[in-house]
Amino acid sequence: MVTLLFDGLAYGMLLFVLACGLSVTLGLMNFINLAHGAFAMAGGYITVVLTSRAGVPFLAALPIAFLASAALGLLFERTLYVHMYDKSHLDQVLFSIGLVFMAVAAIDYVMGSQQQFITLPDYLQGRLDIAGAGIGRYRLFIVVLCGVLAALLQWILVSTRFGSRLRAAVDDQRVARGLGINVGAIFALTFAAGSGLAGLGGALGAEILGLDPNFPLKFMIYFLIVVTVGGTSSITGPFLASLLLGIADVAGKYYIPALEPFIIYTLMIVVLILRPQGLFARAR
Repeated sequence: MVTLLFDGLAYGMLLFVLACGLSVTLGLMNFINLAHGAFAMAGGYITVVLTSRAGVPFLAALPIAFLASAALGLLFERTLYVHMYDKSHLDQVLFSIGLVFMAVAAIDYVMGSQQQFITLPDYLQGRLDIAGAGIGRYRLFIVVLCGVLAALLQWILVSTRFGSRLRAAVDDQRVARGLGINVGAIFALTFAAGSGLAGLGGALGAEILGLDPNFPLKFMIYFLIVVTVGGTSSITGPFLASLLLGIADVAGKYYIPALEPFIIYTLMIVVLILRPQGLFARAR
C-alpha cells in the first residue's frame, strides 16, 4: 500500500511539472496553448540525444533540457504566439493544435516513430527499503526534485516582484504599461519558463511515461485535466490536482485495471459538474 501510494505521488509530481506551464499560460496569461506537450516532447528527445548519443550524464542533461526547451519556447513566443494573445480562444486552439501536428510530423521524420528509452544511472535504479516498503530510487528522486520546483514556483509567483508584475500584467495590461511594466517581456519570460518546465518534465518522464512522436497527443488530455480539476487561479490547485490524479490513476491500474481508463475522466466530469471553476479554485 505504501509503495503504491508513493508511486502515485511520484506520478502526480511528474504530472504537475509537465502541466504547470500550461496552468500559468492558461490561468495567468489567459492563453490556451494546446502545443504545451510539444515542448515536453522536445525536452525528452533532447535528453535522449544527449545521454544516448553524446554521452552526457543524465543529471547534466536535465538542466540542458530545461534551458533548450525554454529557449525554444521563447523563440516561438516572440515569433508566433505573440500575435495570438488578442485572438479568440478558438483561434488559439486551432493555432496551437496545428503546431502539435507539425511537431509530431517533424519528430517522426527526424527521429523515427519508434519508442525512445533513457538509461538511468546506476544510483537511480532499483529500490530502497524504507519502513518495510520498497521505494523506487528514481521515483524518490522525482518526488524530491518536483517538490522543490513546486515550492520555488509558488514562491516566485506569490512573493517576488516578478510575480506581482505578472499578475498586474494579466489583470490590466494598459494600467501595467502605464506603471512602467514591460508586459511583453513579462509574458515572454513566463512563457519561456513554462516551456522549460515542460521540457524538464518530458526529460524526467521519458523513463516512466515513454517517449515517441505521439507524446503531445497522448498526454494533452492529462495536462488539460490537471488544469481543469485544479483550477487556473493559482499554482496550488493544479499541484494538488496532480497529486490526486496521479494517486487515482496508479491505484486504478492496480486495483481495478479493467476500469482504469474511466477513472480520471469520471473524476473530471464530476468536478466539472459540481465545481466548473475547478476543485481547488478560490471562491469568488
